Amino acid sequence: MRKAGGCSILPAGITDVEGEFEAGNTISVVNKNGHELARGLSNYSSEELDMIKGAKTSEIENILGHKHFDEVIHRDDLVIL
Repeated sequence: MRKAGGCSILPAGITDVEGEFEAGNTISVVNKNGHELARGLSNYSSEELDMIKGAKTSEIENILGHKHFDEVIHRDDLVIL
């Protein structure tokens, strides 16, 4: 495992959300084939993430009515496997 260098996970890069989780929970990041690439602390719940997936960061507040973070997972909270 290694710490992510300079890449955070943004809503625009998310295509699907599986399972239920709360903000602050550890979640897995997988590719199209289901291979786990990373794990990190989510800044949004699964319900919120399902609403903002694929959206630009500037659209988060309009969609959710609030925006606490630009990133779904900040690079400081992301570990590459």
